[in-house]
Amino acid sequence: MSRRLLGIFFIFLIVLYSTVQDSYAQDVQYSQFYSAPLYLNPALTGASELTRIGVNYRNQWPGLDQNFNSYSVYIDHYLMDYNSGIGLIFNGSQESLANLSTNEIGLSYAYRLKLGENKYFRLGAMGSYMQRDAFFSDLVFGTQIDIINGTVGGLTDELNGIPIDSRYSFFDYSLGGMFYSDKVWLGVSAHHISEPNVSFVEGQISKLPMKLSAQGGIRFDLQGGRRNYITHAYAERSISFAFNYKQQDPFNQLDIGAQLFLDPLVLGVWYRGLPTKNGLPNNEAIIGLVGISLESGLDIGYSYDVTISKLGLRNSGGAHEVSITYSFLWGDPKNRNMRSRTIPCFKY
Repeated sequence: MSRRLLGIFFIFLIVLYSTVQDSYAQDVQYSQFYSAPLYLNPALTGASELTRIGVNYRNQWPGLDQNFNSYSVYIDHYLMDYNSGIGLIFNGSQESLANLSTNEIGLSYAYRLKLGENKYFRLGAMGSYMQRDAFFSDLVFGTQIDIINGTVGGLTDELNGIPIDSRYSFFDYSLGGMFYSDKVWLGVSAHHISEPNVSFVEGQISKLPMKLSAQGGIRFDLQGGRRNYITHAYAERSISFAFNYKQQDPFNQLDIGAQLFLDPLVLGVWYRGLPTKNGLPNNEAIIGLVGISLESGLDIGYSYDVTISKLGLRNSGGAHEVSITYSFLWGDPKNRNMRSRTIPCFKY
């Protein structure tokens, strides 16, 4: 039974990979992608087997004249009696050049299936309502510039057929699956599976391409873990290695890294970069992370992206990212001992 389900899982991965080969855009990304679990993979809905509330904020390239900010707020809950997780997520991003903003509200569901001793598979889905807004009056086109007098004229035909203040809404759908044990995990997800039209121009089609992501890792317990003799809580000592691969043509990207957990301190380092299929360099950033994971269920993380691409750190200013997660028990406190089934993913 378990081999059959694993076979279905890897077939699902291959089908998703072959489906996204003709995509043409890229979504918002988070360096602390495991602290944005519902955004990363719908199968992670309820994965803490507690009630969880989280906030993510990213300030991308603050050194540039035009800034890009993104945020995610979510809540999920695990239904112990139904082996299921339910979740609600709000995502948003703002780009200052065209005053372009994207907002999303989504509902997610995941089911946990036991495959064997300490082996599980989660399957999740998400349905979202998305809205894109843009205000184009601040854009400057080449035909507006008088190079002789050095002046900028009014709007020209470039925006013909596009309202100055534009808004477009659509529905979006995502799927994901994850296999995990007490030490390893491997998951895959597909976003924008219907490839909805996102064009501001009536009668024109501009598809939002499907995005495939695959993530996985392994955790090793270190010697020196100790038990607090007052609270009887175990202070974990572990190191984890993980990856996160994304493809949304013509872009692909791989994050690889390690995270050291010396309860309650978390230290991590990531490298982001992968040659594109066109042979172009894609060495984007080295990411450093520091976080704290408290016994109360509060996790706080901060990361900084050091830009190593041709854009340069001096020009871009890197990227700042903050995550806050609070997990707590909702219901019978006797179920607290059942947390041993949670996914051993990174904390951030």
